[in-house]
Amino acid sequence: MDEKVECATCNRVVCYSEHYLEGPDNCPTKTRAGLISQAVRQYDAPEVKEFARQASIQEAECYMNMPEGSVTRNPRVEEVIQFAKKMGYQKLGVAFCVGLRDEARMLNTILENRGFEVTSVCCKVGGTPKESIGIREEEKIVTRFRGPGHYESMCSPIAQAEILNDAGVEFNILLGLCVGHDSLFIRYARAPITVLVAKDRVFGHNPVAGLYQAHAYYRRLLRQEPLDQRL
Repeated sequence: MDEKVECATCNRVVCYSEHYLEGPDNCPTKTRAGLISQAVRQYDAPEVKEFARQASIQEAECYMNMPEGSVTRNPRVEEVIQFAKKMGYQKLGVAFCVGLRDEARMLNTILENRGFEVTSVCCKVGGTPKESIGIREEEKIVTRFRGPGHYESMCSPIAQAEILNDAGVEFNILLGLCVGHDSLFIRYARAPITVLVAKDRVFGHNPVAGLYQAHAYYRRLLRQEPLDQRL
C-alpha cells in the first residue's frame, strides 16, 4: 500500500523546481506518479488546457519587478476580473450571503463597470422556511436573538446555483456563503466557480487569521479531541 500523502508536513518542498524528484520517500510525485500522469492527461482537452493556461498567466501577472525586488500588484477582486476577461467570459454570476449584501452591491457595480453582464442571487432566495429541512425552533438563529415563534428562511445554495445555471452564466463568483452552503453551491453549479470571499464571522471574512493565531490567542484550535466528539 502506498504511503500516506502528507504534503502539508513536508520540510523539503522541492516540487516547484527542477529538483522535484528529490522529495521525501512519501512524496506523491514519487508514490502517485501513475495517478499524476493520468491527471496531467486531462489538460490535453482544449478547454481545460486553456483554462489552466490562463490561470497560470494570471498567477504570474500578479507580481512585478521593482528595484526593491518582486512585489505583488493585484487584489483578488482585480484578479477575478482579469481572469474572466482572459477567458472571454461575458456573463458572470454572483452567489452571495445576505449578510454581505453591501459588498455584493459594490461587486456588482465593479463588474458592470468593467463591461460584464452580471446575475446576482442572494442566499435567502425563495424564502423557504428552515423547517422544510428539519430545523427545530431552538436551532434557528432568530430564536437566539428574539425568542421562539419567528419565521426564518433557510439558505438555499441549490436554488442559487440553479438560478445562475438558468441564466447561462459562464463564471460564478462566491461571496461569503456559509460553510456547507458553499459546498452545495459548488456541487450544483454548472459553470466554473471562484471564491472571492470565504465567510469568517470572527475574523472579518479573513479565515487565515485563525491559522496565524493558532499559537497565540486561538490556541484552542490546536486542542486534541476524538473524531466522534460532538460539538
